Amino acid sequence: MSTLSVNNIRFLVSCDKEDNVYENVNLYCEDGLIKYIGPEKHDADTVIDGSGMLCYPGLVNAHHHLYQVFSRNLEKVQNMELFDWLKTLYEIWKNLNSDTVYLSSLTAMGELMKNGCTTVFDHHYVFPKGAGDLIGAQAAAADELGVRMHFSRGSMDLSVKDGGLPPDSVVQTVDEIMKDSIDLIDKYHDRSFTSMRRIALAPCSPFSVSEELLRESAILAREKGVRLHTHLCETKDEENYMLEREGIRPLAYMEKLGWVGDDVWYAHGIHFNDEELKLLAETGTGVCHCPISNMKLSSGIARIPEMLEMGIPVGLGVDGSASNDGSDMLEELRVGFLLHRLNSSRKAPTGYDLLKMATMGSARLLGRDTEIGSVETGKCADFFLVDSSRLELVGACYDPKSVLGTVGLRGAVDYTVVNGKVTVDHCRITGIDEEKIVADSETELRRYLGE
Repeated sequence: MSTLSVNNIRFLVSCDKEDNVYENVNLYCEDGLIKYIGPEKHDADTVIDGSGMLCYPGLVNAHHHLYQVFSRNLEKVQNMELFDWLKTLYEIWKNLNSDTVYLSSLTAMGELMKNGCTTVFDHHYVFPKGAGDLIGAQAAAADELGVRMHFSRGSMDLSVKDGGLPPDSVVQTVDEIMKDSIDLIDKYHDRSFTSMRRIALAPCSPFSVSEELLRESAILAREKGVRLHTHLCETKDEENYMLEREGIRPLAYMEKLGWVGDDVWYAHGIHFNDEELKLLAETGTGVCHCPISNMKLSSGIARIPEMLEMGIPVGLGVDGSASNDGSDMLEELRVGFLLHRLNSSRKAPTGYDLLKMATMGSARLLGRDTEIGSVETGKCADFFLVDSSRLELVGACYDPKSVLGTVGLRGAVDYTVVNGKVTVDHCRITGIDEEKIVADSETELRRYLGE
């Protein structure tokens, strides 16, 4: 039995249904589960002094493209919008191989963990011919870091010659995609309570996949009991493309193919109209909000205040680093808070509302809100700690629930704990040699970018 105790925590923000905040409290975990929150101290294999610390549930990143960390901050795409941005970057992404995916996954997830993230969903949909076992490379990186990982078998079957955006070398047939999807579900989808690996089916977007692929993916996902994910309503270009190609709006197109329900969540969801928001609320279909990406690509502002008011499941994600240029959920949380304050004033979600989106909200999108997303007994021991005595937090902790949204955090968290194991200790990742990974990544970057 492995045990962990965190003693003398200044404030523990649980994010549970009652929004409990505990003061001067101790936290005890056994075998990856939270067993006790209260005044008593327990002997444990690992003991952390929580004096002066703020404790929060581990952040849950509900939408990412980890491989894109190796194509961020490229000058030639800085001022592009989505369609031109994609067409340009596909010419880089077609050079992916398992080494690129392994190292980019290590660096992107490492950055996430250093900023309090404990569960990562990755939407990987680029599978170049001959690139190797890309999901296996991600799995190896996740194991090395000790992060809780939700993979996806993303897919594209429409290339430029079919009216899509990607080159021929990164698309596959529906039969190839379905076969690989079955194999990967059987290999990686662990349904156990403390599971460190699950998988979803995630065709890229309605403008890069066929109707057949979307329909067959929905059927297979429900046969296998896995979730469905894709990009939707991210830009006006997408809306116009679907109206021209199909004669209907994107959500109506997805609805007819079986893509609504409480096992479905969309990335972005910016351009929904009133009737579409009602459909999402009635069916429990979720939305992952990616504010920084939406701002950088000039895509628009999602109607998050209305979604929350209507009870639509809403989580938070950083999106790919090529459109975010970072993998920092804490930054996403604060930018999201500020964006909606600017756009919606008093109707905007609070700093604490954004924290709940990044924890329980994202956990709900992944179908795991009974397991992760809050610090309470019986749940997985996923949380992070921040020393409130930092210079940057002086005078900022009178409202510990909101401080991450209103003030934010500069620099890494002090500790991240995943499944009861310390994965970030004094701002450093415990599972890897950070300097070696940086050096290896720089070498692979030169090959990948053709330098």
